[in-house]
Amino acid sequence: MAFDIQSLLIQSGALLDGHFRLTSGKHSDRYIEKFRLIEQPKALDEVAHAIAASVNSQDINVVLGAAVGGILLAGAVARILGCRTMFTERVDGVMTLRRGFALSSHDQVLVVEDIVTTGGSVFELMKVVQTAGAQLRAVICIVDRSKDGVDFGVAGGPLLRMPIPAWEPEDCPLCKQNLPLMQPGRSGKQ
Repeated sequence: MAFDIQSLLIQSGALLDGHFRLTSGKHSDRYIEKFRLIEQPKALDEVAHAIAASVNSQDINVVLGAAVGGILLAGAVARILGCRTMFTERVDGVMTLRRGFALSSHDQVLVVEDIVTTGGSVFELMKVVQTAGAQLRAVICIVDRSKDGVDFGVAGGPLLRMPIPAWEPEDCPLCKQNLPLMQPGRSGKQ
């Protein structure tokens, strides 16, 4: 049976309907709660295998993700690829390598991300790689929920493109209906 990420999102209860404030600050009527997916080891393994299969593993020696959700994802993919894993954290709003993690010019990096709406966090991860002088080989996310898809200018892409509407708060039709706003998860982004 072929890997079907959309079915996995539905089966795990990760795909939610309502009125949500996204990490980007935009509002949406659908939310993907990645933790419902990655809390299940079998589902996480399926996603990690799909990511690992989509890159040339000989070119990768570090898998980089962002705390918090990216820690489990990056670790699972790195285990399959047989390489190191690292994660960034926000320090005063800036994505940073901490805890003794360091990249060098010899590192060939795969950046992994869970859900992409604007790509902001991935661009921050890419800057961390660039600043360290490491080589960015690919960016792969589980779901790109943006309208037109986010182009990171490198190999990779999403396991699933699922355009889901997102509105600026002042343009949100759900706000205009006075529907309660939920703010699931927090990435530490300002």
